Amino acid sequence: MIKNFIIGGFLFLTSVSAFAGGLLTNTNQSVHFLRNPARDASTEIDAVYTNPAGVVYLSDGFHISLNNQSAFQTRTITSTFVPFAGFGGNATKEYNAKTTAPVIPSIQAVYKKDRYAISAGLGVVGGGGKATFNSGLPSLEAPVSMIPGMLTTNKITTSSYSLDQYMEGKQYTFGVQLNGSFRFTEHLSGAVGVRLNMVSNAYQGYLRNIMINPNQPAFGATYNGSALVSAPTFFTAAATTLNGWASGASSYVAGLQPIVAGGGGAVLLSNGTSAGLNATQIAQIQGLLGAAGLTPAQIGAINIQTAQATLSAASPVFTGKAAAMNASAAGTADRELNTQQTGMGITPVVSLNYNADRLNVAVKYEMKSSITLTNNTTVDNTGMYADGAKTPNDIPAYLAAGAEYKITDNWKISGGYHHFFDSDAKMANDKQQYINGGVNEYLLGSEYKIGKKILISAGGQISRTAVTDDFQSDLSFSLHSMSFGFGGAVDITENLRLNLACMLTGYSDWTKETSNYNATNQTGKDVYARTSKAFGIGIDYKF
Repeated sequence: MIKNFIIGGFLFLTSVSAFAGGLLTNTNQSVHFLRNPARDASTEIDAVYTNPAGVVYLSDGFHISLNNQSAFQTRTITSTFVPFAGFGGNATKEYNAKTTAPVIPSIQAVYKKDRYAISAGLGVVGGGGKATFNSGLPSLEAPVSMIPGMLTTNKITTSSYSLDQYMEGKQYTFGVQLNGSFRFTEHLSGAVGVRLNMVSNAYQGYLRNIMINPNQPAFGATYNGSALVSAPTFFTAAATTLNGWASGASSYVAGLQPIVAGGGGAVLLSNGTSAGLNATQIAQIQGLLGAAGLTPAQIGAINIQTAQATLSAASPVFTGKAAAMNASAAGTADRELNTQQTGMGITPVVSLNYNADRLNVAVKYEMKSSITLTNNTTVDNTGMYADGAKTPNDIPAYLAAGAEYKITDNWKISGGYHHFFDSDAKMANDKQQYINGGVNEYLLGSEYKIGKKILISAGGQISRTAVTDDFQSDLSFSLHSMSFGFGGAVDITENLRLNLACMLTGYSDWTKETSNYNATNQTGKDVYARTSKAFGIGIDYKF
């Protein structure tokens, strides 16, 4: 009668990135990127990350860059699912989250001497924010919204439900990178490096106070459909009643046997007093027959032997329904999660740079970093984040190529291309199988020097995701985007530069329609949307 209703959906492995880049990779490691994202052939201090082979073109000495970025994002999931109308009367609902990361520091440092350079960088190379869904997620609500229809189908008229839900996820991957660079010839240089990636994720959430309005007074006088009541309490009361019916039916099967054996089986149950039954017993048997689904007319015409056979068949049915009700009580009980995940991995990095007068060309390749996350769970009655369990969370290989060209001594243009090999990086639940290759990014920018101390720059980035509908969910979605960054730099002294920048990103909505919405076997639709803006301030200093 009532299916085993276990609430899942706490697999909150959504990407919580506050940066530009691939699904799991951040590419904006300095304010220089915000004011002009086409930095892949940079020969300035930010080349520690973007082009390690290019740092050999810095002047001899020690260089350092200190940066902070502040990123702000919104996420909106607009869901249309007919059963949602049972909570507020509207089949379309909106779920919102804000990702706020006001302090995102990064450091790049270089020591350069003649043809050699040693450089190091520290930054947030993945994640970088917290997403909070105060009204939960559609994947959590969808199975709850099915309860009224499920009960109504089983002849317990129910039209409404309510629930309290909340989800929060924080993801940070801190990277510490060390490079060695060498200038082979006047025009060609190379670098090798390694980055230690340290992942720290945290997830909290709950699904509480599931309420419904069932109309089934047989399970209790308050269950008359007029008000919302606790779903677990209702299902528990139903199980208790059904178990009582099963016990009563079995008892009367045995109690009627002497009457049937003595030849009284043909007597109408309504005339059972003539066969030795009292009025109370007759009423109880008739009530059990009604619970078994017989109509008043059928009950009035049934004889004692047929009543006995009917009760014999009904008893295990009552027992089965009671078990289903108990399972539903457990499934609608409060759920809570509080877990942290940690892991580490190494990323080898190689790069080459070619310089010819006004043209500079560079290419960088970061190898895949295999990372396994381990749960440190303090609360989890969802059964999905067992303490000590492990989850794959690889950082994909990444190819970047770029070029810069000085049109004049004061005016430079730049371009770049990024490809992330996302489908080769292991993810939780093997979600990488739903990616056709990986993210591609196309970058273009320009900067112009005004006088001796002021520099202005601007640029754009077009990102094209390669995920499929099967990848997209309210827990993790990737969208096509276009970013525009602008800003400038001021040389405060000969050795000190101030960088200021802003980057705005617009995303293309993604609509996903399915005939099996969140495993409910019903049609539904989600529209995923995002907005993003970032601001940065930093200083470059040469000793």
